[in-house]
Amino acid sequence: MFRGSSFHTIDVKGRLIIPARFRDVIKADGSNGLMVSRMDKGLVAYTFNEWHKIESRILSLAEKSESMRRFRRVFIGGAFECNCDKQDRILIPPTLRQYAEFDKEVVLVGVLDHFEIWARENWDKENINLEEDMKKEDVRNEIAKLGL
Repeated sequence: MFRGSSFHTIDVKGRLIIPARFRDVIKADGSNGLMVSRMDKGLVAYTFNEWHKIESRILSLAEKSESMRRFRRVFIGGAFECNCDKQDRILIPPTLRQYAEFDKEVVLVGVLDHFEIWARENWDKENINLEEDMKKEDVRNEIAKLGL
């Protein structure tokens, strides 16, 4: 499982070092790479096995609504296979870097079955938004259901 967060830099070619604790999860999956796509102004990175589960769930959905078709088009159509190089880096394609507004500083955030990659500035905004949401009673009640 992917847990924790860490701050990194992405080089001018779009290469990003994957932290050892995340590499261990990737290797335990039996692979040396990730599927990376876009969501919420950040990127999501899944092991190949987890990605396969997502694709299977998407294919099995009986609903063929316009919004689901558009979601599949953007999420699956915008996904890239990113393999680790000998320096344990992945190359983030230019279209994904542009979508996520990457400059130099990025944050990797473990979210159990995947991790997210955020531009540092967008991550800071996300944290501020979460703090504002935590003031809302319905959000606090949802979190309380977790026993926290």
